[in-house]
Amino acid sequence: MSSLGSTVSKTVWSPPGSGNASGNLWAPELYFLDGKWYIYYSAGPAGTDLGRQRTWVLENSAADPTTGTWVDKGRIFSSPEDFWAIDGTVLEQNGKRYFIWSGHNGIDAIQRIYISQMSNPWTLVGPRVELSHPEYAWENVGPPYVNEGPEILKHGNKTFLVYSASFCGTDQYTLGLLTADATADPMLLASWKKSDKPIFSQNPGNRAYATGHNSFFKSKDGQEDWIIYHANSNPNEGCVEKRNPRMQKFTWNTDGTPNFGIPVAISTPLAKPSGE
Repeated sequence: MSSLGSTVSKTVWSPPGSGNASGNLWAPELYFLDGKWYIYYSAGPAGTDLGRQRTWVLENSAADPTTGTWVDKGRIFSSPEDFWAIDGTVLEQNGKRYFIWSGHNGIDAIQRIYISQMSNPWTLVGPRVELSHPEYAWENVGPPYVNEGPEILKHGNKTFLVYSASFCGTDQYTLGLLTADATADPMLLASWKKSDKPIFSQNPGNRAYATGHNSFFKSKDGQEDWIIYHANSNPNEGCVEKRNPRMQKFTWNTDGTPNFGIPVAISTPLAKPSGE
């Protein structure tokens, strides 16, 4: 990760000039599933109307995802509930695979976290289940009122679902946590326990605002856990081009939950992830 700034970027796919996935591309996630590469991403028609965002899938059978051809597998959704949906991610548990995303319920514009089982990397089967919606004051800074950006983190005998709460355009955009046993049925709401406090949030003294939406990675030698996220360096900068990527090492609490600490001050030198 320390060499990310010196790597060469490559465009692997460009959207069509028109249609339901021609603009507003968000939140791509890359997976290697069943011997092929998949990119899950959010998109809608080009333009400023974001009310038609959905989640889509690309497939590539090449060994190297920067080569080969990416095939559009279309929209991934829980039929017949084809509602606004973004930020898809994948959970594998108990020998099954699940898709988790942020979406609407077809009634209001509140963003909720949903889960559905997958029959293959581009198809959902069975019902969708709501796992979380904005409940606490720290989740309800907006409007809109938001739970989004789900990411899976596993440690010991626990599965953690880290999500982003409150509107990304506010300085209070933050991370929340759902916890389940590693052998629990993730389709059951009762399997998950929701933290009543945020687990990572703004720190004005360190020039870190709107610290939601993140991912995780292991150090090259597998000995360290790191969080990578974006934040603003000044207040009231919204969720646009002023956001900048940041990363820092994190640890684990005695109860097995992640301890992300506080955002490291901007421009603070950090030791490289171990093994680099």
